[in-house]
Amino acid sequence: MWYWTKVLFLIFVGAVVVWLAYEFFTFPSISKLRTENPATTSMIEYRLSQAVDEGKEPKKFQIWMPIEQISPNLQRAVLAGEDGRFFEHNGFDWEAIEKAWDEAVKEGEKEAKAEGDYNPEDWIPPMPSFKRGASTVTQQLAKNLYLSEDRNFLRKGREAIITYFLEQKLSKKRILEIYLNVIEWGDGIYGAEAASRYYFKKSASGLSENEAAYLSAMIPSPLNVFNPKKNLKRVVRRQKAILRGMRSIRLKY
Repeated sequence: MWYWTKVLFLIFVGAVVVWLAYEFFTFPSISKLRTENPATTSMIEYRLSQAVDEGKEPKKFQIWMPIEQISPNLQRAVLAGEDGRFFEHNGFDWEAIEKAWDEAVKEGEKEAKAEGDYNPEDWIPPMPSFKRGASTVTQQLAKNLYLSEDRNFLRKGREAIITYFLEQKLSKKRILEIYLNVIEWGDGIYGAEAASRYYFKKSASGLSENEAAYLSAMIPSPLNVFNPKKNLKRVVRRQKAILRGMRSIRLKY
């Protein structure tokens, strides 16, 4: 019995060592991002391969712009919509995470009571999804740049590690600059400059508050839920909320 326990333990240790070695040798060189702009991202490559698999022509419209040439209106709008405490946290917004947990508990209780399956003595609340509500700009950037679309424990763990190093190696200004240049804003549209030219026929430097809030409103799901061609009313409702939130956002570079 002891022999097999020892064998299983050694197999487990070996697997951990192999995994750590894999992570070490495949971990992205984040320091390069201080001066080098990423040529592509995991998200972009996924969309391109997805188009090929569906028999469509891959599309990529992206024009890199330094943050100084991206309207402060858009910078504030994006932070108002995605990460209002961007300048205060270290990559993880614990207040938002706690809020997401509380909401998950309340929602779980509500569903359990509706199903007649709620007993406060032995009820275990569901794990919160921690989607966009608790996902900071830095976390979104980590996922966008380097990670697959899979949702599992290992991917979330890698996201957390990359998020930590992004915050350690890059300034807040650089993190936001890269984010604004790589995020998806429609079918084959990536980055603020491409989005501004596509939707408003102007450079991102000249976006008004209303235009900036409109673009920010699309970010959570530009292909589906907040696609203006499919759900314009939803985009406009979120645009109005972001316009209100922009008043409290200060760019602290």
